[in-house]
Amino acid sequence: MRIRRGVHRVWMYVRGAPGTYVWLGILFVTTVALHRMSPEFEDEFLRQRSTNIHELSSNPVRVLVSSALWIDGGRWLPYAVLYSVFHAPAERWLGTARWLGVCAAAHVLATLISEGALLWGIRHGMAPESAVNTLDIGVSYALAGVIAVLVYRIPAWWRYPYGMAVLVVYGVPLVTGRTFTDLGHFTSVLIGFGCYPLVRGRARPRNPKETAGAVTG
Repeated sequence: MRIRRGVHRVWMYVRGAPGTYVWLGILFVTTVALHRMSPEFEDEFLRQRSTNIHELSSNPVRVLVSSALWIDGGRWLPYAVLYSVFHAPAERWLGTARWLGVCAAAHVLATLISEGALLWGIRHGMAPESAVNTLDIGVSYALAGVIAVLVYRIPAWWRYPYGMAVLVVYGVPLVTGRTFTDLGHFTSVLIGFGCYPLVRGRARPRNPKETAGAVTG
């Protein structure tokens, strides 16, 4: 009986975030496909679906969509956990359309800003010409944006510590590493914070009991 109730709770949780788990299912299929490719073919295959400068200049819409359907490194399970912890609660709270709007804004704008910065670096001799083909795929920009927008979901007394923690987690790599992906992640966080107008009306602070009920219900 307990097992049946547990399965029912899990199913209700998944059903409340259809976009999250459809996306996660697609990532599972594409990750399995990557594991079946030879390393040489995989590199070229992903490069054609990457939001690098070369592909963005010729096929921007195609690569902005396709780059969000693959995981660089081929490790799916950690993303299953992260999607369940961050994406699913955000979708259940905002609704699929608004959640997808946050994801799209973070993914697209952070990609364009980070690749624009890389292009500037190439033109000013701060990066090699070969960087126009740098591999840039994955779902981390959208994830960072959603992690940030959840600051408006949590109780007010935890909001500032949570926001500061997010800024530190994504800001330290930007200061120490200063890569275009670090810039993209930090930009995604700022975009997530800036999505308050999109979540207005659903941004009421929740008390801990209500929040826990929403996550497990």
